[in-house]
Amino acid sequence: MLEAAGWRFFDEPNGPANIVLEPNVKLQPQDLTALGEDLEKVTNGFVDFLLLDAMGKPLIVLEAKSEEKNPLSAKEQARKYARSQNARFVILSNGNIHYLWDLEQGNPTVISKFPSPTEIGNHYAFAPDAKRLAAEKVGLDYIALTQLPGYETQASWRVEEERDAFIEKHKLRFLRKYQQRAIQRIQEDALKGATRFLFEMATGTGKTLTSAAITKLFLRTGNAKRVLFLVDRLELEVQADKAFKAYLKNDFTSVIYKEQRDDWRKADIVVTTVQSLLFNDKFRRFFAPTDFDLVISDEAHRSIGGNARAVFEYFIGYKLGLTATPKDYLKQPSNGNSVRDARETERRMMLDTYRTFGCDTGEPTFRYSLIDGVRGGFLINPYVVDARTGVTTQLLSDAGFIVTSTDEDGNELEEAFAGRDFEKKFFAEPTNRAFCKTLLQHGSRDPISGEFGKTIAFAVSQNHAAKVVQILNEMADQLWPGRYNSDFAMQVTSHVTDSQKMTVNFANNNLGGHSSFEENYRTSRARVCVTVGMMTTGYDCPDLLNLALMRPIFSPSDFVQIKGRGTRKHNFAEEMFDPARRAEMGEVKKTAYRLFDFFANCEYFEEKFDYDEELTLPMPSTMPLSSGGEGGDGQTTGPGGIGTYEHFDPDDVVSQVEQQIGADGMRIDRELFRKFEAAARADTTLSDLVAAQNWEAATRHVIEELFDKPNDFYTLEKLRKAAGVDRRISVRELVEKAFGFIPGFKNKAELIEDEFQKFLADQKPEEADRIREMRYFFEAYIRDGHVRAKIDAGHFADLNVNPSFTTRDLKEVPAAWRKRIPEYIKDYVSLNPFL
Repeated sequence: MLEAAGWRFFDEPNGPANIVLEPNVKLQPQDLTALGEDLEKVTNGFVDFLLLDAMGKPLIVLEAKSEEKNPLSAKEQARKYARSQNARFVILSNGNIHYLWDLEQGNPTVISKFPSPTEIGNHYAFAPDAKRLAAEKVGLDYIALTQLPGYETQASWRVEEERDAFIEKHKLRFLRKYQQRAIQRIQEDALKGATRFLFEMATGTGKTLTSAAITKLFLRTGNAKRVLFLVDRLELEVQADKAFKAYLKNDFTSVIYKEQRDDWRKADIVVTTVQSLLFNDKFRRFFAPTDFDLVISDEAHRSIGGNARAVFEYFIGYKLGLTATPKDYLKQPSNGNSVRDARETERRMMLDTYRTFGCDTGEPTFRYSLIDGVRGGFLINPYVVDARTGVTTQLLSDAGFIVTSTDEDGNELEEAFAGRDFEKKFFAEPTNRAFCKTLLQHGSRDPISGEFGKTIAFAVSQNHAAKVVQILNEMADQLWPGRYNSDFAMQVTSHVTDSQKMTVNFANNNLGGHSSFEENYRTSRARVCVTVGMMTTGYDCPDLLNLALMRPIFSPSDFVQIKGRGTRKHNFAEEMFDPARRAEMGEVKKTAYRLFDFFANCEYFEEKFDYDEELTLPMPSTMPLSSGGEGGDGQTTGPGGIGTYEHFDPDDVVSQVEQQIGADGMRIDRELFRKFEAAARADTTLSDLVAAQNWEAATRHVIEELFDKPNDFYTLEKLRKAAGVDRRISVRELVEKAFGFIPGFKNKAELIEDEFQKFLADQKPEEADRIREMRYFFEAYIRDGHVRAKIDAGHFADLNVNPSFTTRDLKEVPAAWRKRIPEYIKDYVSLNPFL
């Protein structure tokens, strides 16, 4: 591997040897044979490879470990040796996985091959100024100041009644507080030497806007002369470039590489697909490793996988990964009796996005989950429609759908088909019709035009998608005669010409042209896109009202991504051309979206999926990344010789259960809290303190050792949200819950009821007929800060305009208790949990 990278064991015509085994000890050709294959089995212990620069000075220490050992185990040993040799770089390798470590910057990072002498020299050109980066003030108006410098001095901004219209007119974008916090995390970590960062942010929480602010931060502080933004799909390339131009065009230029191949060096931001750079090894032929000082990988779990990793590693500088997909639920090999090839372990590590971005513990630099977004009022949870037909009910059962047949010898054969066989080995046209009929009958409608709401349906394969499109168009023609001409539903899969453009047109409300249902209203004529693997990750179409899962899903990552397509909020009135009509309508908000689940996927991930199961990753594909990730034609025959079966009997929905997912989200979104509990119980110091019931010391230990660490970014607020609690919780409660001292957290209502019962027992009010009114006052004073402020200030008349507790409500409370209840609460009830 060293020789393949251009290093020399022996003096050659093109240069002297630049590898030595010990200080000033060069190899002779016969030495390699004498050493054999195991480089650790030498008389003096382990072997250090010392790689020299062009002047013959130590440059890299390569610590070689045997296959079964983790290369990181030699980290401190190698650091010590490198410093003794005045070498700046360390490579840690066991032959399967390799880490490159610049001792002056950050942590060891995974590399796929050894760097050449020239490539390692490029690292010297990367000279970040972390102090300047950290000192830059990033306010909520960081982007707005680029869009419209001095916006605060504008008259329309100063008048509060005109401010919203002013913001809309100039399309100003302001960071949300969590986005600001994400950027601050980069500043903090960079100051500590980090050069790689990973953001795990749910779909719809503004990863592109956050990226634009980070891009400005690095360019403005001189920590990047140029930024590369990597995506894995063509439609995302256009989407990202459009956003960068909207946010930053007054200060920086953005181009799509394929459109400016000869002129890209003039740009500050270059947007491209990974596939474009991979084709014909373009990234090595036309780019220098130092051309970009910041590389941002959008949907990082996809855009740095397989061959794409070479692109990512080639460029030297800061690296930021963005993903809406939580880390896949892949566990380390168990300590039981199972024997696993060591190379499988290494492959897991290589494919682990978190490790690639320096987040070795499995916690990202910053996380903002779907639950966070829903609770913050920025995202929407789905309204799930679990609909099962007679056929799918059998396919999903433990026994499966049993088919009895007779072979040519007269022997009776029995075959069982499961849910995963649908449209692969088990075909049922009536079932597909039942899916489409249910979707059209119960799908949400556009709130302005009244037509069927924009929808994405996910099929099993290309052939299945074609079938579903045909059925939907036939049914649409019956429901709305003359309205559509076989363009109600369209197939958007990788085999379809211009499929990438179709995804863009659907998002821009121009797929098949504009709808004619409502005059002056911009929405797509095509109402349903049927896809397989496209339109899953990073696809931004906020006015989607329905998603249909016409296939089983077994990957938690895929499930999170797909249901994330509908979580964005939207104001439909913005699509009105006529400003007067738009103003007359006000806001027409998207408050919900429907998730049609025809294969019990939600139930599977809520109740059946084993989040602790040790999963086996497939072997890495040798094929380059596809733009669609589509399935085949579905005509496959599985192992064991089971053939295909086509079911013709009528089928219809026999079970339909509808449920609005609450603010607590789904189980798949709540795993963070369980991870913290496991970490807490694994902490031996904390366990000892809890066993001794030294709660003060235990609380202090959690705050100092577990909270707000660069890699384990647990905070009380994040854990509260993950646990689905509607109030503040204390660190002690957190510890008590983790160690089983309490079964769970009481909500606000339960705590208030406990406090009121204590109040009754202590104060023993005689006005038994007014207990209900006193209870209402007691709760309002605790819950509502506005009520509390008005009561304390004696401004009782102001309660007339208070929606939750009015002057009339106060008058229902016995006069003596109007003063005594607030006094009691101040003396005996801690308001902290309710603030």
